[in-house]
Amino acid sequence: KTVQNLAAGAAGMASAFLYFHFRETGVQISWKDFVHHYLSRGLVRGRDHFNYGVFLTPNYLWFNIGSADSFEHNLQLAQQEMGLDSTQKVPVLYSSESDGTLFLSVLPILLVVGFLLFATRHGPMAGGLGGWGRESLFGISESKARIIKKNVSVRFKDVAGCEEAKQDILEFINFLKSPHQYHDLGAKIPKGAVLWGPSGNGKTLLAKATAGEANVPFIAVNGSEFQEMFVGVGPARIRDLFATARKNAPCILFIDEIDAIGRKRGKENFGDEGEHENTLNQLLVEMDGFNSSANIVVLAATNRADILDPALMRPGRFDRHVYIGPPDMKGRASIFKVHLRPLKLDSSVDVETLARNLAALTPDFTGADIANVCNEAALIAARHLSQYVSSKHFEWAVERVVGGLEKRSQVLQLPEKTTLAYHEAGHAVTGWFLEHADPLFKVSLVPRGTGLGYAQYLPKEQYLFTQEQLFDRMCMMLGGRVAEQVFFHQITTRAQDDLRKVTQSAYAQIVQFGMNGAVGQVSFDLPQWGSLITDKPFSESTAQLIDQEVRSLIDAAFQRTLELILDKKEMVEKVAKHLLDQEILDRADMVELLGPRPFQEKSSYQKFVDGLEKSKEDTFLPEGLTDWQNNKGDKKHLQNRQNTSRSVSGSCD
Repeated sequence: KTVQNLAAGAAGMASAFLYFHFRETGVQISWKDFVHHYLSRGLVRGRDHFNYGVFLTPNYLWFNIGSADSFEHNLQLAQQEMGLDSTQKVPVLYSSESDGTLFLSVLPILLVVGFLLFATRHGPMAGGLGGWGRESLFGISESKARIIKKNVSVRFKDVAGCEEAKQDILEFINFLKSPHQYHDLGAKIPKGAVLWGPSGNGKTLLAKATAGEANVPFIAVNGSEFQEMFVGVGPARIRDLFATARKNAPCILFIDEIDAIGRKRGKENFGDEGEHENTLNQLLVEMDGFNSSANIVVLAATNRADILDPALMRPGRFDRHVYIGPPDMKGRASIFKVHLRPLKLDSSVDVETLARNLAALTPDFTGADIANVCNEAALIAARHLSQYVSSKHFEWAVERVVGGLEKRSQVLQLPEKTTLAYHEAGHAVTGWFLEHADPLFKVSLVPRGTGLGYAQYLPKEQYLFTQEQLFDRMCMMLGGRVAEQVFFHQITTRAQDDLRKVTQSAYAQIVQFGMNGAVGQVSFDLPQWGSLITDKPFSESTAQLIDQEVRSLIDAAFQRTLELILDKKEMVEKVAKHLLDQEILDRADMVELLGPRPFQEKSSYQKFVDGLEKSKEDTFLPEGLTDWQNNKGDKKHLQNRQNTSRSVSGSCD
């Protein structure tokens, strides 16, 4: 519509320009020429007329006159000199016409007014959507919430890896469909729930699935839409949002990225802090302004639940706090099954087995990462003109996501390649002969992303670690640096990331986990990345003691790793030479070169891949939620009421 308006305006201006530029202007003559050549020869008839100094004929002539009075006086004198009687005199008729000078003088003003109207209705003053009426300057205080009632393709079957969170959301939907199931027992449904956790784990996807499954209006809004440069717009939009929710009750109100308006209120009131607090205060008031009988459920999503105001998180507002974290191995397998549905897989591929294998290869992956792996596999298959997506394409996709883009054009010099091979061999051998270290799955000398190589390990899926387990992991991370020192008697910058992880692990053991006898059973928070530097919660002498114990712990791990590398020096050299020849080393090669691991191999990952453990999530629902897709709660309520009325009437008879 905007393009059409601009095109119409441009066409009008072009037409006016062409008219005034190419119109017939006639021939200019003087007064003497008019008298001697036209008037005296009788070429001017009564049917011809003057128009304010413009003499019109079929091919008209014109000349300038001082004024109408002087022109009539001169014309009368000329006719008297020629001896013309009253019947032969030329009549003069006047009419008002414009030559366009007035329009040209007003045109700049019209252009300025038109630009202001366009900017008011289509620019930032209109809220950025370019609409009319509602989105104009006068409708800026209205909420930008989107009401969704149908045409949502996402369903709960498309959400996996967060079954507990789905159960909480199902209870809200079941309440909106069958409220008497709860009201008859005197229960009050919670007013709202906050979905929080790291990004990419399905918070917004779960909300979209709620919109797809609920047979009630779903009102969606983003927290940043309540922040504007005008004072009072945020609270006004909050009021309009909840007014819309009351009109469409029963409904679900979803606020995404609620931390944009729900941050903790502070003492400082500078910048836009006052407007932010007013918006938050209005949100608190509105959430207290309705009860559970209003059949309005408020859902919110955020990645930063720690910065939300306590008044917003208390019972009575957001009663439930649903954490949606990274999925476990079973959850990743379920997510892979969801994203494998639309792919055209090879007929020889078993979806259940493929999902288990990919879940074992992708520890700590989120739902967004898994979706990216499946999409990358399809892109790789299309890049190689394959008719189907095979298991090999998924392996390449995992390497692409974890390690980065393979850079075959970046050729390493032989000394650098040799150092890299021995470095990775040191890691592999150290992890192979340490009980609590992660076994190597695959290593490559081909540069990927910003790194010079790529190594993939299979960590155990566990949540509690002992001191011995953490110490073995530190030794494995130091294996590359020790191998460089043993074989080349010099060190390189390759171990920078390993040393950073070792340092973090050592400080965490001593400062956070209380795993040091000298420092004692204390726990202090380590400074987080991006946080402001504050005073240390311990004295300077304690800080010196912590630094000393950290150095002692790292030195002990280094010494143990050095003894292991010297003892297995031939094996390290064998693995390094194999890497230089083949550039890729996998688990089968490690077994062939070093023999079976001297420890039990049946870890949770191995059992999961072999199908010895259950690979499906627990999707059990309580009996009251099994019929959440139907409105059976209200039917049962009506049936109970009818049975009660019949029994009462029978007793009266």
